[in-house]
Amino acid sequence: MVKAVVGEESQLQLVEDRLSRSSEPAQVGLVIGKLNSALDRGFVFDLVPTPQNDAGQPACSVLEPAKDNKKKGSKSKSQTSDSSSNLVIDKDWVAEHARQVSRMMVGGIKVVGIYVWASEAAFKNSTMVLCQTVKGVAEAASTLEDDLDVRLFIHICYSPRRWTCRNCTLSSNITSSSLRPCDFKMGRVLTSLQTFKCLYNFDLRLPIYQEKTSKSETLVDVLCNGISNYVKELRGAKAVIDGNLVVNDEACTTEGLHEVELLLPFMKDMYIEACSQKDVVGVVNFTGSLCSFSFLNSKEPISQAVADIKDDIIRSLRSRLDIICDEADEDPGPIDNGIKEAGNDLASEKPVSQLVLHSLRKNCNLSLPRRVFVPWLAGTYICDYLQPSETLEVLKDHCVELMSMEAPNDASKILEPEEEAIRVSTRSFWDVVIPYCSTSSSTQEKNIEITGKENSQKSSKSPSLYFVAAVIILLLSVLVGFVFVRKS
Repeated sequence: MVKAVVGEESQLQLVEDRLSRSSEPAQVGLVIGKLNSALDRGFVFDLVPTPQNDAGQPACSVLEPAKDNKKKGSKSKSQTSDSSSNLVIDKDWVAEHARQVSRMMVGGIKVVGIYVWASEAAFKNSTMVLCQTVKGVAEAASTLEDDLDVRLFIHICYSPRRWTCRNCTLSSNITSSSLRPCDFKMGRVLTSLQTFKCLYNFDLRLPIYQEKTSKSETLVDVLCNGISNYVKELRGAKAVIDGNLVVNDEACTTEGLHEVELLLPFMKDMYIEACSQKDVVGVVNFTGSLCSFSFLNSKEPISQAVADIKDDIIRSLRSRLDIICDEADEDPGPIDNGIKEAGNDLASEKPVSQLVLHSLRKNCNLSLPRRVFVPWLAGTYICDYLQPSETLEVLKDHCVELMSMEAPNDASKILEPEEEAIRVSTRSFWDVVIPYCSTSSSTQEKNIEITGKENSQKSSKSPSLYFVAAVIILLLSVLVGFVFVRKS
């Protein structure tokens, strides 16, 4: 549970001014910031409104009670309407917004809850739907190092004007007690952030197993399982920051950009191990270089920056797979996302999320989306992912739709550190492993037969060999004795 929350004063004041000028009776959106369980504190960087859904309807609206036909004074009618109003929230749409925005976050910056702009009465009449919305957002924007079972809920009341922040417990049973107040104040948060950058190279060899069940294993299944297993190895990696090995939880006192290098322990060759298994019919090579940023609050230890970097690396790999799957689901027909399979039309008939690997008889190559970084607030960055065929114009559209911000017109301000796309290639053993197995078994039989013949031949020749050896030893003895006699 978070005891105190500090919000970035400059950004939240802009949000309040924007809301006060709008004519919307209610608005819902995402809280961008960071929660730290060790400090029992939360940091709010910005509030991002959820856009209208595909039908052009707002994600949050006020449901007024049915009007009575009897004549009443205007003041009485206004009071009755306000006290009985409820908030109608498109929970699924807000969760989808959170899922896509969480992809654009880097280390140390996350979706940590929701906010709502509504009257006090509308809020009190809608606590259940608000808690359900917070829970949906938490599930859609889950993180690797998620050791807190709470998210933030910020209520901006316009009559009277005030801000309140509450913890929302992510329990299975949502009740009125799921929302608990916490201390909230505004201050300077963004200017005190420390910047950490990591260029990480990886080379994973993931086995493709022969089909054993009715469910076929696709390329995305293999990659997802491989990334999940890689989490354990990445957690054990040591970190070197600015040339110094991180050995304790000291604070970072130096300014500027900090370079991070991750050192993984020596591991056994997974490629050789995979090929040695009987039920393996191929290998997926998952290799490339990715860039990661992390932003650390001045009150947090330097080990938190390392944990945020590791979390960002895994989330970045998963986000690229999710983007490919999303595009395949939107267009179930043939898609062009860098898949190449020589001499086989299988890749052109199915999207990558549906490729059944054990049935591929030839190699398959795939390029994952590359990561680019966009300047955000006070020297921080957010990111987006571009397919090989996409340009920076797509990035600008995403910034407007998802983050309600304008991307810089100057392309030089957009960082593109990933020069080459992350590559995925499959090597099938369909024409190699199976013939080898049959050949090896027959070879073993031949070896046994040949060995048996050789042993019988050796047993028949063994007396003659012993005789020759005895003659040679005798001649050597005579020669040595003759030499000694002549010397004496």
